Amino acid sequence: MTKIPSLNLKTELLRTKMSEGVFSFTAESPCPRADVFLNSTMPNITRSALKKIFEGGGVTVNGRTAKASQGIKAGDEVKIVVPPAEECSVKPEAIPLDIVYQDSDIAVINKPQGMTVHMGNGNKEGTLVNALLYNLDNLSGINGVIRPGIVHRIDKDTSGLLVVAKNDAAHLCLSQQIADKTCCRQYVALLEGNLKEDSGTVTTYIGRDPKDRLRMAVVPEDKGKLAVTEFRVSQRFEGYTLCRFNLKTGRTHQIRVHAKYLGHPIVGDPVYGIKKQKFALHGQLLHAERLELDHPSTGERMAFTAPLPDYFEDILKKLKPV
Repeated sequence: MTKIPSLNLKTELLRTKMSEGVFSFTAESPCPRADVFLNSTMPNITRSALKKIFEGGGVTVNGRTAKASQGIKAGDEVKIVVPPAEECSVKPEAIPLDIVYQDSDIAVINKPQGMTVHMGNGNKEGTLVNALLYNLDNLSGINGVIRPGIVHRIDKDTSGLLVVAKNDAAHLCLSQQIADKTCCRQYVALLEGNLKEDSGTVTTYIGRDPKDRLRMAVVPEDKGKLAVTEFRVSQRFEGYTLCRFNLKTGRTHQIRVHAKYLGHPIVGDPVYGIKKQKFALHGQLLHAERLELDHPSTGERMAFTAPLPDYFEDILKKLKPV
């Protein structure tokens, strides 16, 4: 497995609009491939979009057009031209949003359970992106026409906070914070059973489940990506544990997979949970309750919180504390 070196990057925004820009990076450590370097530097550009940019000659190293396979040396100047976004095929929809905060650079949204973040797998309407296009005046274009403004995601049936970028400069800054693990994301979940430890860290590799490609699973190192989750018990009940999780990486279904790995899946989880659920729920009791980040323009450290949804609180009221 190719190891990606730690990249300390000096980033210069040369030109930016809502959906296009020229971005320059100075590599302070080597990297085996230019596409790996840019995937690490700009993690929210899809691989397919990055491939098209390389094929169109949109990446240069030290002023010369680069191939995706070209190696990067310390001190190399890497520039990428992100083309204007195509005309958006996602339609704005008048879907109410719980906007916790917004300014000219970012918006923080409290997403409800049951809402998909962006279109895909047949979801073309009713997504968060449809709502964002209607409710916000600007969105970053780095992620293309399908995922404008989307810096990170939370699952359809997970509720809570996520930050949206309103321009490309903010998008790059937020993406770098996530990559550098300076953007803190705390979740709260109700787990099945009594978790023995009061706190700890789960460190595994997560990849596609070899028995079911629609699921994720803990897999060997060469089959997945590093996933690190910190956990802390908040309250114990008869037969259940309320637990808080801090994401140190952002793998698909990470908390849900790690909860199952601990032997205590999340209550209501239709994929990783127990088969016979005691409560009539529409999805897992997992909520992104706290988000901390540095503002892209001012550098101010900002913290946002979202209370538990009513249906989550209603379940907790039915449980007996121990």
